[in-house]
Amino acid sequence: MEARAIAKYVRISPLKLHFICEEIRGKQVDEALVLLKFTPKRGAKELEKVLKSAVANAENNLNLDRDQLYVKEAYANEGPTMKRYRPRAQGMAAPIMKRSSHIGVVVAEKE
Repeated sequence: MEARAIAKYVRISPLKLHFICEEIRGKQVDEALVLLKFTPKRGAKELEKVLKSAVANAENNLNLDRDQLYVKEAYANEGPTMKRYRPRAQGMAAPIMKRSSHIGVVVAEKE
């Protein structure tokens, strides 16, 4: 059995989140939460919220044992990009891409 949680339209680049997702993938839930708590990146806080939500879904909806849970999948897909422009020299404009992400975490029970 597996439980999932998704946070959509999070205002952080998916590339920044991707590195943090690689760190927790395959780890026990408690170990992953400790790792995220002490990771000094902004995306770690967002990922921690999603992981806690996935664990709560597993415990409450599927009656899974928290001690047996591990992070099966952790991913950050690209969401919509807001396009803004910054004035530059000689009447030109430079684009500013404000990226967003869809963060997903799947937790499963070890056999």
